[in-house]
Amino acid sequence: MEKIIFIQTGVGIDTHGQDITKAAKRAVKNAIHSNSMPGLNAYLPGESLDRMKVNIVLAIPADQTLLDQDQVKAEIPYGEVTLEIVDGGLATTSGIILREQDDTNDLMYIVNAAVQVGY
Repeated sequence: MEKIIFIQTGVGIDTHGQDITKAAKRAVKNAIHSNSMPGLNAYLPGESLDRMKVNIVLAIPADQTLLDQDQVKAEIPYGEVTLEIVDGGLATTSGIILREQDDTNDLMYIVNAAVQVGY
């Protein structure tokens, strides 16, 4: 990315089921769904959302190899999307194991996201 215009941040949690993809998708949704960027086109080459570049940085606490990167990227509706994974986030007890929620242990996964937008 040549120029970052802005960065949105979010947090996503999977309380039961230990699904890192679900937590990551929620973090990206949290970052982007409380914003409106009506003037963004004016800053992009060709004034087109198709020329926008989006880099998602995810801090993931566990199961990084199980992350479905395509599902996470699909949360971004426009532009060219890249994904960067770093150590971080949090795996902590949910206080209970719920087999009917697909729990294999008592952990909940918390993922942090930084969604960088530019060109």
